Amino acid sequence: MQDHKSQPLTDFIEYPPEAMLSRAKEFLQTSQRRHSIRSFSNRQVPKEIIETCIKAAGTAPSGANHQPWHFVAINSSDVKKQIREAAEKLERSFYEGRAGEEWLDALKPLGTDANKPYLEHAPWLIAVFSQKKGGVNTNDKNTNYYVHESVGLATGFLIQALHRAGLATLTHTPKPMSFLTDICGRDKDNERPYMLLIAGYPDEHATVPLHALDKKSLDEIATFI
Repeated sequence: MQDHKSQPLTDFIEYPPEAMLSRAKEFLQTSQRRHSIRSFSNRQVPKEIIETCIKAAGTAPSGANHQPWHFVAINSSDVKKQIREAAEKLERSFYEGRAGEEWLDALKPLGTDANKPYLEHAPWLIAVFSQKKGGVNTNDKNTNYYVHESVGLATGFLIQALHRAGLATLTHTPKPMSFLTDICGRDKDNERPYMLLIAGYPDEHATVPLHALDKKSLDEIATFI
């Protein structure tokens, strides 16, 4: 490696192989209880929980450690209403033909449609934005690298953090998502909406589509050589 400033790794914890496997299985079981739902309770979730989960997302690896992401956590009823209205307008055109038959057929087992009441009902929406330029310092204007991959990793961290905190989530990706830039007051020249996460407690009548429980086996998703 080239010379660079560094410090000793002091916070790594090594476990015996038996403990490693136990921890891996525990995490697998925890992950298997994570489900995307579309029926949320309007019970409030303390802001500190959302803040802590976003901090966890901020520890994700990123290209050159530029951390090319910004999270807008939305609790305001007025802003959530604006987002729902804009999203449903797009979704109506999507389900009325813009998506194409193949895509719509793929969605049928999930029971989705243009109505998105959870965007207004859930206590928190988290809009994730990617940044074209930035750097380690907030005011940097350097080119960011591996932006899509980096923001995807951070979003995955955030989903797991919310799940481990005891909240349900749903990913929402309306196309186009430019309305989020305007509603959230972000820099349209440098930032691009990446995803909208819905977070909160499940409604008491929340369900999980059977189709969503059908996960591929290890042999189908991995090869060991």
